[in-house]
Formats: sequence, C-alpha cells, structure tokens
Amino acid sequence: MTHPYADHDQQVFDEHRNLLFSVAYRLLGTVADAEDAVQDAWIKWSAADRSQVADPKAYLARIVSNLAMERLRSTRRRRETYVGPWLPEPLLTSGDTADDVAGADSVSMAMLVVLETLSPLERAVFVLKEVFGFSHAEIAVAVERSEPAVRQAAHRAREHVRARRPRFTADRSRQREVTGRFLAAATGGDINTLMELLSPNVTLWTDGGGKVRQALRPVVGARTVAAWFAAIGEVAYQGVEPADMTAEPAEINGGPGMVFRGPGRVIATVTFDFDADGRITAIHNVANPDKLHAVAGGTTRDLGTPR
Repeated sequence: MTHPYADHDQQVFDEHRNLLFSVAYRLLGTVADAEDAVQDAWIKWSAADRSQVADPKAYLARIVSNLAMERLRSTRRRRETYVGPWLPEPLLTSGDTADDVAGADSVSMAMLVVLETLSPLERAVFVLKEVFGFSHAEIAVAVERSEPAVRQAAHRAREHVRARRPRFTADRSRQREVTGRFLAAATGGDINTLMELLSPNVTLWTDGGGKVRQALRPVVGARTVAAWFAAIGEVAYQGVEPADMTAEPAEINGGPGMVFRGPGRVIATVTFDFDADGRITAIHNVANPDKLHAVAGGTTRDLGTPR
C-alpha cells in the first residue's frame, strides 16, 4: 500500500533536488558521487519522521552535506594514488549558472581544485556559507559541530581560498571572445595567436587518470603550452586524426570552454582561468574517459545558487 504522504514527500524532495546536487557536486567534484549522495539523501528522507521536520530545505542540506563529507573522506585516499593531476569532473552548465556570477565562480574548475585542498569540514562549511548563504547556526546543525567551531572552519577556509584564487578576472564577454579565438587558433595550428592569448606564466593541467596519455606534470609557459595545443591541429590526439576530430565551444562549469570530439566519443574538455586583461593564466584539460560521461550525455545543468 502506498503511504498517503508519499507523493507529497517526493514533491518536497524534488523541489530541492537541484540544490542538493549543487551542494554535493561542489563538495565532491564528481557527478557520479554527487548523484549517489543525492540518492542516499532520498533514502534517508524517505525513512525519516518528517512530522518533526520544520525546514525541509535545511534538513535535506544537512543530510546531503554529511553524506558528501563521508564520501569525500573515503575518495581522498583513492585520489592520493591517482595517476597525474586530479581534476574535477566537468559538467555542461546552463546560461542561468553563468548569469549567477558568484555561483559560476564557485563551480569553476579552478575553484573546485582549490576546494580539493580543504579538509572535508572546511569544504562543507565554505560551500554552505559562501556559496549558498546558510547561517553559521544552520551549518553547525548540518555538520554536527558547535557554532564556534564552524566559525573557525569558515575563517580558515575563506583565507585559504582567498590566497589561492585570482583576485581579478576578465568579464564574461571578454572570456568568451578569447575562448573563441583560442579555439580557432588551436584547431588551425596558429601558435603565434595562441601565444598572444596566453599569459607568459600560463599553466596547463592535464588529467588522463592513467587511462589516456597526458602530461603527468603541469606544463608551464606560454611557448610550451601554445606548442602543445597547436600540435592538436596537426597530429593525432588520443588516436584520433585531426581530420576526424571536431572542437566546439561550450559552457562548462559556469564559464566558456571547449569540447573535443572524435568519432562517437568525447575526447577531452578544456576550461580556462583569465586575468583582468583577458589573458589565459591557467588551462584545465580533462581527458580521462571516466570523467567525460556527463559531457558526452549532453545534459545541461543549472548549478546556480538557489536559497
């Protein structure tokens, strides 16, 4: 027999599903883990005595935050033995995400990489406070810590992120313009234009996860990085000849990026960091096929910051 409130419970959960995924993805950096955390949250929500729940949103945020922190502690051990740089799993995002500037920044590849260096508690506190605007008191309940402990964790996380994130960046229209020029130059093998678009100290991070051949250490410097991308338009990349490869612009993790495709598959995604003048300061290239399922599926997500 179906519980008389089952449909209502499902409706309440579905109203907050996007928020729960947005929190979990920022905490975990992978789509599959975030989706698993949301599914586990539904199981806990279904089994809970919801007559005692005054604020479903806060209650569900608490559940998914704790589930994500538990999962983060276990996945961190696996990431210590990862082959080459570990980058978050890219996602195709909607225009709504990009329009929410703070939300877009908080889900960028660069920010997710910085969040990866925080402790699970600091990461959860930072995401809930700085991204989603929960109060210290609400977060204390969510992460099962005292409010003073949450305030201390929030302060440590803010300082850590501030020290590692660029203070100034170009506006969105400039970022899209530079990305378009970079795409044309890379596919055309135009090394001179590539060098014009790159900061002298640009760093390229490539994530193949040991599954495909990629640089195992960061590639540094405009000339070296430009040569790396110019070669894509001239020689086979991951077994795909230039004539069989396409590259297209896409919004990835809240900002302009590129998707490289071969016959029947996505080969890689590329996202950028920019300085205030619009020069590219960092590039994140994800080519591990295990991390490209979400992009290959074509699903676009709104990862803005509903509150």
